[in-house]
Amino acid sequence: MIELPRHVAIVMDGNGRWARRRHLPRAAGHRAGVGATRKIVEVCVERGLCALTLFAFSSENWRRPRTEVSLLMELFVSTLQREVGTLHKNNVRVRFIGGRDTIAANLLHHLEHSEQLTADNSGLQLNIALNYGGHWDIAQAARRLAEKVESGALRAADVSPQLLADEISLAGLPAPDLFIRTGGEQRISNFLLWQLAYSELYFTDKLWPDFDRSDLETAFAWFAGRQRRYGRTGEQVEQKENNV
Repeated sequence: MIELPRHVAIVMDGNGRWARRRHLPRAAGHRAGVGATRKIVEVCVERGLCALTLFAFSSENWRRPRTEVSLLMELFVSTLQREVGTLHKNNVRVRFIGGRDTIAANLLHHLEHSEQLTADNSGLQLNIALNYGGHWDIAQAARRLAEKVESGALRAADVSPQLLADEISLAGLPAPDLFIRTGGEQRISNFLLWQLAYSELYFTDKLWPDFDRSDLETAFAWFAGRQRRYGRTGEQVEQKENNV
């Protein structure tokens, strides 16, 4: 059996292009993307992964046409209404990361309900990045540490990478072992900038609505063939593995 990642992070790219190639409205691509997401979550549950983090809507996506943003928000609500019961039955814990100050009240209600309903589940942790950006994530963590310094609870000299990591989104979870981006682009796009420091980066031309179980298993097999050195030499890693 191949070695699986504990935590997978995915940029689900290509919904719009999938629709355009079929002469369909972009909305059709986003709806097809929901179906792909459901299948990938199912695989991660079956394979016993610790966490799956999905980039659903970035802080930059507000720049898209107003009609598309409105449709996406409505799609988030309808998807949560339809899917959260099944996720709960499958012991999945749902969590949303990102700023909530600009989220409409109706959607915010469903986000919080989903989190509360699944809070005690011990299976896959499904993290959904909504109104999220890596710069925002690091800045809000730094601000929390600054507040502790300002209050006297922490000395500036004691600020460390670990203390910052404790304030970052997804604190307490293992960092993503595997980052996947569909759609052919080869960039991180302000996603989990802190957390992806040592992740293996996997890019595929498959558009998100077409990304299925076999594609995910291919990514897992690719990951299993990687040698993760964390600054050490290949010889050191091999020696450690041989001594286990």
